[in-house]
Amino acid sequence: MSDLTQVELLWLEKRIENRIRFGRAAEERILDRNRRVLSFAPGSIFAFVRWVSNDFGTVVSRIDILRAVVAGQRCSTVPYVKPGGDILLRLSGWPKVERVLQLIDAIEARGIDPVDAAPDYWHHVHNRLSVNETPRAYTKSRHQVWLHRRKVAP
Repeated sequence: MSDLTQVELLWLEKRIENRIRFGRAAEERILDRNRRVLSFAPGSIFAFVRWVSNDFGTVVSRIDILRAVVAGQRCSTVPYVKPGGDILLRLSGWPKVERVLQLIDAIEARGIDPVDAAPDYWHHVHNRLSVNETPRAYTKSRHQVWLHRRKVAP
């Protein structure tokens, strides 16, 4: 059994789109024209976006920000993710998903890779958006504190 967390990505035009918004994949395997599998090393953080529509419009809009787990470690199950992951953020509904995507864009605009952002920040965003409140911005100074904390207390 592999220690990698595998995420199956699927794209069917105007019907289904499963994609990674950010993350550092350790491996990629192409299954066919519409499907591929990305694998992530234990401890790595990635954003998984799922979207499904039918003839009447969007049925599912969901974003999960997950931390890959070590094989055998307890984790939450997430569709298309094997064995699962440590959920840092899980939101559904287009307005909330769009807001998370905007926050990710803002982090990148500050020159920070969202993969390196503090996991606690994603919990904060999840909690605030779950109750329709505005999350705090992830600033460079906040990021520097996280990097220092990670260095001091691994």
